[in-house]
Amino acid sequence: MIEAWRLAWYDAAIAGTGVRFMKSSMRSLCPRNAVLAAALALAGLAAQPAAAEERAKDLFGAEKLPTATAPQSFGFYSKGCFAGGVAIPMDGPTWQVMRPSRNRRWGHPAMIALIERLSRDAVADGWPGLLIGDIAQPRGGPMLSGHASHQIGLDADIWLTPMPDRTMTRAQRETMSATLMVDDKTHLVKDALWTPAHTRLLKRAASYPEVERILVNPGIKKKLCDTVKGDRSWLRKIRPFWGHDYHFHMRIGCQPGSPNCKAQEATPEDDGCGKPLAWWFTQEPWRPNKNPDAPKARDLMTMANLPKECRAVLDAPGPASAEAATYHGDAVPVAVAVPEPEAPSLPAVTASGTAGLPSPVNAFTATPEVGVPVPRPRPPAK
Repeated sequence: MIEAWRLAWYDAAIAGTGVRFMKSSMRSLCPRNAVLAAALALAGLAAQPAAAEERAKDLFGAEKLPTATAPQSFGFYSKGCFAGGVAIPMDGPTWQVMRPSRNRRWGHPAMIALIERLSRDAVADGWPGLLIGDIAQPRGGPMLSGHASHQIGLDADIWLTPMPDRTMTRAQRETMSATLMVDDKTHLVKDALWTPAHTRLLKRAASYPEVERILVNPGIKKKLCDTVKGDRSWLRKIRPFWGHDYHFHMRIGCQPGSPNCKAQEATPEDDGCGKPLAWWFTQEPWRPNKNPDAPKARDLMTMANLPKECRAVLDAPGPASAEAATYHGDAVPVAVAVPEPEAPSLPAVTASGTAGLPSPVNAFTATPEVGVPVPRPRPPAK
């Protein structure tokens, strides 16, 4: 009887006869109490307008601490999240964190350990120390502003400005400007600013097996192609892209224990100094964006667009404090070593995950096989 009523109501809704037909059908097909309950339920639904699904960037941007679970990345670099993140300390003997108010000094433990290692090795190579930009939010996900990538804890921005020989105040870290290394008109490196130490820093970063890509401004790539002698094999990891004129973007591959992490396509085996680089010095890459007002992917993403595990990442408990999840050298952070007993395990990964790279215009397009982060779009029309 109830099923007959449901079908009658559905047919009426399709035909546009609405609630009047529904009430008549309920009286003839359902007990009186059931009719009353259904009518009340309908009235409640009618009184409550459907709320728009909250944007994923607002949910992840509101998280102040990571999950107190084992480290794991879900999805792709520009459409995902991660669990078990740790923070790099604000200060180290060979680094300082910039723009601390953003709370983006979090990453997969493998990334944080690598940044600390790079800082030590770079100092040994003659670089004064690292100024560290954005890594990720505590639980990753789309950011409130800026990057399209940096979502799964495996990306980090390192400034091309050497670290000062003093510990900067918080105010200085928030306001200090980075050094722009490239001329906006010629797209070439400013020779007065470039030093052999910059080359050594990039070479050291590219030397680590975990590092799969380093994104730099095309002008910086050209400077390396024109000046590097001897072993040039590491240049294949140095990839040109818009922006990246005051920092370089270091990306490591999916880590063990993250079967739901979507890998990126491998870089070509050559040094990347041929035709692909020459394209960047034509007019085509710098033509004004034909649709500058189109919304960014991060502004459209809801939780439905992210891997389903990201909901569990948002719901998982966190550590007692940021310090409890801060990585100190080879010591294992408390949040990773001793997760809270009631912390639920994150769901297992399925082969048909929803990870992928969103279109820079629409986050709901099909996932391509390969993509790169978009830190800054083409110049807008003037």
